Amino acid sequence: MKKRTLLISKYVLVFCAAFAISFQIKAADKAPVLRNGNYKFTIHRADGKGIVFNSLIKDSSGKQIMYIINGSERLLVDSIIKKNDSVFIELPFFESGFEARINANGNLIGEWVKKYGSRIQTMPFTATFNETKRFPAIHSPLFNISGRWAVHFVNHNNKVSKSVGEFNQKGNHFTGTFLNPSGDYRFLEGVVSGDSLYLSGFDGAHAMLFTAKIDNTNKISGGSLYSGKQEHETWTAEKDSKAALPDASSETHVKPAAGKLDFTFPDLNGNPISINDKQFKNKVVVIQILGSWCPNCMDETKFISDNYQFYHDKGVEFLGLAYERNTDFNASVKALQPFKKRFDIKYPILITGVAVSDTLLTKKTLPQIDKIKAFPTTLFIDKKGNISKIHSGFDGPATGAHYTIFKKDFNDIVTRLLNEQ
Repeated sequence: MKKRTLLISKYVLVFCAAFAISFQIKAADKAPVLRNGNYKFTIHRADGKGIVFNSLIKDSSGKQIMYIINGSERLLVDSIIKKNDSVFIELPFFESGFEARINANGNLIGEWVKKYGSRIQTMPFTATFNETKRFPAIHSPLFNISGRWAVHFVNHNNKVSKSVGEFNQKGNHFTGTFLNPSGDYRFLEGVVSGDSLYLSGFDGAHAMLFTAKIDNTNKISGGSLYSGKQEHETWTAEKDSKAALPDASSETHVKPAAGKLDFTFPDLNGNPISINDKQFKNKVVVIQILGSWCPNCMDETKFISDNYQFYHDKGVEFLGLAYERNTDFNASVKALQPFKKRFDIKYPILITGVAVSDTLLTKKTLPQIDKIKAFPTTLFIDKKGNISKIHSGFDGPATGAHYTIFKKDFNDIVTRLLNEQ
């Protein structure tokens, strides 16, 4: 009897061990996974205002990728690292990313981490799986506000800045952007519900939420712009088909008797390149002033790279001058490499070694002009080496007709300079 009891006990222990192993395997099988499908991201501010955007996660070439969705834009994110119940989503630009835990429902809970040079900012976020609505559209719209608008923003210091709004409304669905002298707010998307509008955008550098009351088809009041961690501005708008900003070529000027440009900076490999090098002699040269932290610079870089071969075959040379958040060369290279890779940049990007926050950056690098007032800024150099035209800012593809005008102006300027003797 004793032997039988011991034998039964042995079998019970074996069974319990097997059950425990089986339970662990099943538990592992049920460990949270990053699911393919639609997610609604909400970046949570301390004031309770949530900045939202949509995304899509899918398989591609044996790995998961994500698209950030704002209006018609699909911004590819191809660096997603998973470890147990955690996921790390590294955005392609702006030293920005999401660190999160995956819960049992497939939702994400974590932080948006954004670097500003040596400073790191974090904001809590959640992402809800299988959610496609950006904002609820509870009511039918009372007004259609498609068209061009004269906009006035007022910051916390009561400083007023003028902008141009370009809106497109189809039923409740609402897209558009705001143009400023330095560029535009890129692709924004939202809804009109009753007499209220909600509009948001996220690109890795900027997170923005716009709200307002629509008084009628010609007036918007009580607007708020919530951006980043705590920034807040108010805004109003009046419909105006002729609303415009100052001429982009009037913002930055060549100093009298300034002479020709004369600079030498290292490229991303550390090789010095000078505007006086042989390859630029007797050539039309387009100089792009940029920074890896600048969303409008991303859009201009894509435009130039897409058209590089066409213009280069006609004898045009291109240079990029980068002003980063700090003066560290290696850190600047690391920040700029994603630009070079993503847009297959074939022209040299030079690192000025001067921080964008330096109030003397123009004097230290391009003393022939009065002041760099916007990023990006584009310098057009004629065959004699003189600055022929300066264009501040960039009206990107989200601006519709403004982008079409920019492309035509760009082509007209370069063609004129090529035809000069």
